[in-house]
Amino acid sequence: MSQCPTSLELHLMNWIAPTASFLEILLLLYVAMIDIATRLIRNEICLVLALLGIAGQFASPMQVTESLIVATILLLLLLVIYQRGWIGGGDVKLLVALAIGLPLMGVIQLLTITALAGGVLALVHLMMRLLPYPKLAPAGSSLVRRVYAIERWRNLRHAPLPYGVAIACGGIWTVFSQGL
Repeated sequence: MSQCPTSLELHLMNWIAPTASFLEILLLLYVAMIDIATRLIRNEICLVLALLGIAGQFASPMQVTESLIVATILLLLLLVIYQRGWIGGGDVKLLVALAIGLPLMGVIQLLTITALAGGVLALVHLMMRLLPYPKLAPAGSSLVRRVYAIERWRNLRHAPLPYGVAIACGGIWTVFSQGL
């Protein structure tokens, strides 16, 4: 005997996925800002993103299973890249956390958009080398000026790119394309 979902269950399923997607987008915006400021991606944020991804697919256990398999394969591939020093640990965590909520094609889209956004990010940082070194941003300076001064200083010291920004762009794009 099969059970048909009640109207209450259908109603819950109809708002869970959009709410999870909206919260993912907010968290990804936060991740981008924090990554610019600190170059760190917190474990708690990745955990919440992974749980939101699962919640967004809660109506289909088969999709959750596919998503977990794809995320596991991605984790194994990213660990090899991480061991070679080509990507940071926070970036691995963030990509895998996002992959947990996506089907295979969604993960491919995430990686593609992230790579494109990462290319733009790298170009911006290369172009920053051509710009004059700013004086310290005095108290009361605009946020843009303060960020520019700090990023230019980091750029001169060959600090790593805030690749969480590119991952956040890829994640936001993919979440929107999956349907909010």
